[in-house]
Amino acid sequence: MTKFSDLKLDPKVLSAVADAGYETPTPIQADAIPPALEGKDVLGIAQTGTGKTASFTLPMLTLLRRGRARARMPRSLVLCPTRELAAQVAENFDLYAKNTKLTRALLIGGVSFGEQDKLIDKGVDVLIATPGRLLDHFERGKLILTDVKIMVVDEADRMLDMGFIPDIERIFQLTPFTRQTLFFSATMAPEIERITNTFLHAPVRIEVARQATTGVNITQKLVQITPERRDQTAKTKRELLRALIEAEGEACTNAIIFCNRKVDVDIVAKSLQKYGFDAAPIHGDLEQSQRTRTLESFRDGGLKLLIASDVAARGLDIPAVSHVFNYDLPMHAEDYVHRIGRTGRAGRKGAAISIATPSDDKYLHGIESLIETEIPRAVPPEGFELSEGAKTAPQKRDDAKGGRGRGGRTRETGTREGGARSNRGPRPARDHNKSDQQGDSAATTPIVQTPVAETAPAPEPVAVPAPAPVQAVAAKSEPSTNHERDDTRRARGGRNRRESERGGSVVGMGDHMPDFLTRSFRTSKPDTESEVETEDSADS
Repeated sequence: MTKFSDLKLDPKVLSAVADAGYETPTPIQADAIPPALEGKDVLGIAQTGTGKTASFTLPMLTLLRRGRARARMPRSLVLCPTRELAAQVAENFDLYAKNTKLTRALLIGGVSFGEQDKLIDKGVDVLIATPGRLLDHFERGKLILTDVKIMVVDEADRMLDMGFIPDIERIFQLTPFTRQTLFFSATMAPEIERITNTFLHAPVRIEVARQATTGVNITQKLVQITPERRDQTAKTKRELLRALIEAEGEACTNAIIFCNRKVDVDIVAKSLQKYGFDAAPIHGDLEQSQRTRTLESFRDGGLKLLIASDVAARGLDIPAVSHVFNYDLPMHAEDYVHRIGRTGRAGRKGAAISIATPSDDKYLHGIESLIETEIPRAVPPEGFELSEGAKTAPQKRDDAKGGRGRGGRTRETGTREGGARSNRGPRPARDHNKSDQQGDSAATTPIVQTPVAETAPAPEPVAVPAPAPVQAVAAKSEPSTNHERDDTRRARGGRNRRESERGGSVVGMGDHMPDFLTRSFRTSKPDTESEVETEDSADS
């Protein structure tokens, strides 16, 4: 059996490895370290949790033992898809380089540029970075990549999923053609293969496990449930998740619970906390300091349940994770392999439990096609029963019941507080068949209707006949017969003719002209008594 001492590593590196308690390399380490020490390009394909980090860390430290870094010109470069993975790689370098004088710098987002610039200005042997922050430093003129002798791309397939491939190609073009490249990935998508064919030179291909295989020491099961109401799917899944965790009992010492969306990560974490579980979220929208504290607490055993998005699915080395729960089945089948690979590491036993609803059938089919096996089905825990809340319609928000909505507007009236109507609020539809008499609800005296004789249009003034006997009508009544509506139209016609004589007629409005357009704003008194009666009839 091969031992680390047989791999021709630097004695100081071997001493650090022995202090860490390692004697025998994993298959990927035993096959990748020798060609890397010979200066060859290496293409390593292995499932997560097989020790790929040490496969490039140990030979890099041995090859860099001679030489000295210059300001802003790192001698080696390691690219990682996430901040957490980059920080973990940095910890591995600190562990294995403790007996050497080699320096390293970590360039990730969420940290000030100033501190990172100071490290780069001093000169570093190993630069560990995420692609975005690396290019930020380069574009600011703080970094020169022409002295890179060894370049490592870790978790390349995750780079593809996160859209970093254009950045990777640009970084490759900024480094010397004569560099040595160590390229590691769990799967080999066509785009990944294209990059390796373009930027790697006669690489030694090492594949220690079939692509997209799950660990043999991981017990998998799938619990399928059909919610009684589609609009209560999330609540149903949260109740089932709590029941599954409780059913595992003491066997579940700690667990990572994966969700597809960041918002669901927060919701599930708060739900578990509400019911007394020791849980905390971690995803890309949180501050880097909070993400670091949460991850360290989980790694040290201070936190039992880590609710995570796929930012924590790749490369994180937390050996003692007993369980992985998939609250959501991943949309990309490869992510299932990486998620459950967080448990069952370093020869330990692990359990992976997934929850699926009928809407997840297409994702489930893709996962089982990829791993070429059917995930064993399981039933919900004994005694599990949905609460009444998961069987009924979701509770409506207050503003949906006529309360104040956004900006103080009510749904029933469309007005803001204080009675003033908002310019954007809904307006009630106007019934054009009703007389304008109904709109004048503030009137306290009877409205007088005076029929006016119809005459043919003529430019000269038309004599108005003597008023007919007046008829009192209730202030809020509306015409109930066609005869009354005709009287109203004639009154309006008299008003229009009078306005025409004064040169202020309104043309084209028809019988549905708004009342305010026909009101007179003249301050002078009427000349004749008949004109007064005509105006009263028109206003009615």
